[in-house]
Amino acid sequence: MGSTERRGSASSGQVAGARDRDGEGRARNARPRDGLGRPLPYDADGVARQPEGVVRAPEQSVAEAQELLDAGKPFHAHEVFEDAWKSGPEEERELWRGLAQVAVGLTHAARGNVTGGARLLRRGAGAMEQWATESGRQRPYGMDLVGLIGWGRELADDVEGGGGAVDAGARAPRLRGRTP
Repeated sequence: MGSTERRGSASSGQVAGARDRDGEGRARNARPRDGLGRPLPYDADGVARQPEGVVRAPEQSVAEAQELLDAGKPFHAHEVFEDAWKSGPEEERELWRGLAQVAVGLTHAARGNVTGGARLLRRGAGAMEQWATESGRQRPYGMDLVGLIGWGRELADDVEGGGGAVDAGARAPRLRGRTP
């Protein structure tokens, strides 16, 4: 076999050593993923992924992320927050980055990664707190930042204290606060 030829895997249909690329040639991992974003074998049925690079109105980002969090898909919610972080106004980027970090922290906590989960939950809570202090805004787009910051820190403490994976859907935050 020549140096430019590659052997494919019979079970995956993928070329050995080849990288998945999008239409613009950027590296992408096209493997299916489970509800917590973990890669599955190429031939497995996975959970539909969030499209990347979608520009949404902030209210739409909050609503879509809440639906994903409620469904136990914090990894997918993080992708919605990441899109808002990358496409939103410069003065709001730290807010959306903090939200993305707490969603990833919940993802890691649900996967059983105690250290990474707690660290990201606290980092995201700290980013939101700093943004709220600097901006003077406690309820951007109807979100309850005080409640989210407390939720993130409390869950970080619980994850470190309990030592086991959490149920992402059961522990999902309410972005706009609890309703009676």
